[in-house]
Amino acid sequence: MLELPQCNSELFQIYLDEFSRFNKDEFKIIVLDNGAFHKAKNLVIPDNIALLFLPAYCPELNPAEKIWAKYKRAFSNKFFETLEHVSEFIQLETSNLSSSNVKSICSYQYVFFNSYWTIYKL
Repeated sequence: MLELPQCNSELFQIYLDEFSRFNKDEFKIIVLDNGAFHKAKNLVIPDNIALLFLPAYCPELNPAEKIWAKYKRAFSNKFFETLEHVSEFIQLETSNLSSSNVKSICSYQYVFFNSYWTIYKL
């Protein structure tokens, strides 16, 4: 987990660089919305990462939206006295998430049941 204070191109570059270092031999495809900081001209995309942009105004196609929905439900109606308490809550919630949980939460049936999609591991 990498918690950053803002969403901008400089911090997104830090995210890309750190993610690239994790399992260096693995090729990673990141599905992104069209946030301006995701497409900044000053970004240097590491060789083991590809960015895949969703069509504009299609959050229903973004698997990450399902994870956000899970966290929003857990976060709703809670009172946190400080930002540090919010950070601790997020740390706890994300530490309980396994790869199989992410696949289960983020999967879309059309990916697995239509012949025009191919899923394989490198």
